[in-house]
Amino acid sequence: MSTSDPKMSRMQLTAMVVGGMVGAGIFSLPRTFAGATGPLGAIIAWIIAGTGMYMLARVFQFLAERKPNLDAGVFAYAKEGFGDYPGFLSAFGYWIGSCIGNVSYWVLIKSTLGAFFPVFGDGNTVVAIVVASVGIWLFHFMILRGVQQAAFINQVVTIAKIIPILVFIVILAFAFKMDLFQFNFYGGGLEGGIFEQVRATMLVTVFVFLGIEGASVYSRYAKKREDVGAATITGFISVTTLMVLVTLLPYAVIERAEVAGMRQPSMATVLEAVVGQWGAIFVSVGLLVSVLGAYLAWSLICAEVMFTAAKTRDMPKIFARENANKVPDVALWATSIVIQVIVITTYWSRDAFSLMLNLTSAMALIPFLLVAGYGLMLTRRGETYERDPKDRRRDVIIAALATVYTIFLLYAGGMKFIVLSAVLYAPGTALYVWARREQGLPVFSRTSDWIIFVLAAIGAVVGIWWLVTGYITI
Repeated sequence: MSTSDPKMSRMQLTAMVVGGMVGAGIFSLPRTFAGATGPLGAIIAWIIAGTGMYMLARVFQFLAERKPNLDAGVFAYAKEGFGDYPGFLSAFGYWIGSCIGNVSYWVLIKSTLGAFFPVFGDGNTVVAIVVASVGIWLFHFMILRGVQQAAFINQVVTIAKIIPILVFIVILAFAFKMDLFQFNFYGGGLEGGIFEQVRATMLVTVFVFLGIEGASVYSRYAKKREDVGAATITGFISVTTLMVLVTLLPYAVIERAEVAGMRQPSMATVLEAVVGQWGAIFVSVGLLVSVLGAYLAWSLICAEVMFTAAKTRDMPKIFARENANKVPDVALWATSIVIQVIVITTYWSRDAFSLMLNLTSAMALIPFLLVAGYGLMLTRRGETYERDPKDRRRDVIIAALATVYTIFLLYAGGMKFIVLSAVLYAPGTALYVWARREQGLPVFSRTSDWIIFVLAAIGAVVGIWWLVTGYITI
């Protein structure tokens, strides 16, 4: 961050939210939803997800306003409410989950190119991995030149990548066939009831909503504290509207089963079916811009989370180092290396994009649950609400609904992704041990910390066993 312009405006903060949310997920929604549910299930899923995520966005908003001293975003609230180790797990889970999400961007980019150049396949061929690796390090060295420069580029890219999505929505709106929409309405040919259909889409909705907390992560850079909450809500409403339309309109132009069988990015294939090949090319170009912009936004967020955690001594102090351009270079190096390693592992995955999407969502659930839980704790205690009893009653309800929603998401995600998350959480504790030893502090200061660690370790062992025996396949 340059010393001459060290703060972000409300527009830049909103661009961080929108830039984080509008990425790989939104371009994959038609096929992803059509494969699990019909329009009725999709509408119910978006009502549940939209309401739940709106409540979570409101929690971020009132926490930003009532706890301005907690300017590290997601993990700061977990630490304040539940202690050092849960705070660390929140920071680590959010960081590693975001790294996995960045891998999904590269997979989808190469899958998009694979529709025109078969050498890229579904995004996990050797050529695809090599090209993705080059991209990882090009972005890495660009970000090292300065956060403010990267934030400005993200703002420009965010505006540019909305255009193909709007064109897609307008064209499908004009091509809308009510009789076909009614035919698809109940998702003919799908197994299971509406509840199971909705449950199957829940992790997907988490993925596309990731980024809602982007302004909170960057709250220390905000020119005005109230801009953090305003940017969060503005970004949420704007992107949610786009996602709902992108999900539902394809049901009115193509039969559900056909959409479910399309290759990713399915938005491009849908538009091609409506207007011809130029539609696929147009959306594919928009996707490349969109996903590269989202990758930039999330690379910034990844490095910022690790840097801030190190500044508060929840991560080893080496990650708090900045270069001459005020960029957390060690945190960025760690982020890029992890992304590189995971990109290489996609070579052995059967459906790399779906795996990255679901695992990213699963890793975000614990940090989100702790944020919602802290919001509920704060409002129930009445802390900072001494003069605002009416606001307190409102915020108690908001925080309670956000907490129930995140718990439901853990259930909806299923045991598979919980144990896969533990495979990452348990070894990550080594960084916490490192940080505590640097400070001469006991590793676990509470009995609850030991319980959490033991549960994570057991989950990791189970997850590894299931992977080895083939009970879980990736």
